[in-house]
Amino acid sequence: MLLRLVFFKLWCIAYRSMTTTPTDAADKPAVILVNPQLGENIGTAARAMANFALSELHIVEPRDGWPNDRALSASAGAVQIIEQARLHDTCTQAIEPFNRIYATTARPRGMTQQIMTPQEAAGDMHRRIGNGERIAIMFGRERWGLSNEEVSLADVIITAPVDPEFASINIAQAVLLVGYEWYKPIAASLGMGTGELPAMKGSGLRVRGGEGLATKQDLQGFFAHLEAELEAAGFFKSPAMRPGMIRNLRNMFQRIELSLQEIRTLRGVIASLTRTHLRARKSRTKTNDEVGE
Repeated sequence: MLLRLVFFKLWCIAYRSMTTTPTDAADKPAVILVNPQLGENIGTAARAMANFALSELHIVEPRDGWPNDRALSASAGAVQIIEQARLHDTCTQAIEPFNRIYATTARPRGMTQQIMTPQEAAGDMHRRIGNGERIAIMFGRERWGLSNEEVSLADVIITAPVDPEFASINIAQAVLLVGYEWYKPIAASLGMGTGELPAMKGSGLRVRGGEGLATKQDLQGFFAHLEAELEAAGFFKSPAMRPGMIRNLRNMFQRIELSLQEIRTLRGVIASLTRTHLRARKSRTKTNDEVGE
């Protein structure tokens, strides 16, 4: 680890003099962390960036110095973002390559500036990147955020709808919130794939096994089976109430969008209960006959 950090320090010193931007990050917002206090917070912010395909990190005057082994360990695998982070002495230096800057804050600043929610800002970012602009989002210190001077460097203020009685969120949460809104319109899937199943392509009901939802024919067969067994068991006590009870049962099962496999399972349950009931009845009848003899 010590050798890794020594090499990382030498690499960072050389990298600070570079002015080119990685081409794979040019079509995404960059993240600027201003005077972050703890390495762990830088690491978790990098992890949040990686969740939403953000890769360009700029760090302005980190309090505990750089490199920081705690940032690496807290990144949970987002090591490349940490290792390729650009260091700056001031916010003015950090924003130089960009055409448009967004500053995140929960407090009113008394400035004449455009204010957007994270969702509105994400839409603005996509439009501007589509026009070839380079953009970055500034996030402030853990304890008190960005100064008024730093906010004044931005073109837009991003403020999230939070409880005004408890509006403070940490750096990683802020990066996650804005990153999510940025990534949501371009996300190709939900979650992640596994060795057995691919990532989900959209929201809604997922039917295991690929058989799909039950057809109306499947449902009608299930209803006929259920109602016949309920009739045999004496469930419908009142002939006048029978139609209403059947409608309620059918509506209940139709609301939950049963799959074909679930229909089969339910019919198996009914058949099993019926067999158990019949065996118990036969056993009682046999016992009564033996007693009568």
